[in-house]
Amino acid sequence: MSVSQRQLEERQMRQERILTGALEVFKSKGLEGATMDEIATESGFGKATLYYYFHSKEEVFAAILENGWKDLWASLEPVIAGDDGPRKTFINVLLKIAENARNRPGLFEFLFNAPKVITFEEQPWKRYQNRMYGTIQGLLEDRIKASEFPNINPQLLFKAMGGLFMGLVLMGDRKEPVSEKDVEDLLNQLITNPAQK
Repeated sequence: MSVSQRQLEERQMRQERILTGALEVFKSKGLEGATMDEIATESGFGKATLYYYFHSKEEVFAAILENGWKDLWASLEPVIAGDDGPRKTFINVLLKIAENARNRPGLFEFLFNAPKVITFEEQPWKRYQNRMYGTIQGLLEDRIKASEFPNINPQLLFKAMGGLFMGLVLMGDRKEPVSEKDVEDLLNQLITNPAQK
């Protein structure tokens, strides 16, 4: 029997509700403290429905990571595919990541912090995460080639920039979205420091 489009959409909606509920549970109880019972209650489903889609909280956890990284990557693709130069593309990629973080701060924090807490043999989200990091690093290298950046190790620059950027996006009670000027200031801060050494 073939599955209708409507049934597929309903499945998708149920899964999304479960993942949204699970994110709330993980946020309040932590990964260790979360249970399948609580995830079922928070998402408004019985345990039978929950187990139909996911066998364990680890599986729920992995699905949040995979969907989250996939969506983040998908939102960056049009920016990367655009024909702005490396500098503009680079800034637009960072602004798009910041916009994602602002729209769903709980998810964003989870994407960056959760993998440090639990280790999985299967990490399907890694392919999206690696693509995103690879692209950002490629844009950095293009800018170094274009002499817009000092010739320092792109990986070091990437790490330093990542830390600063996460601070800019996730710390404090920012009322304003991250602006192009914020990103420019961040880059100038990074560029002047290594260049002075």
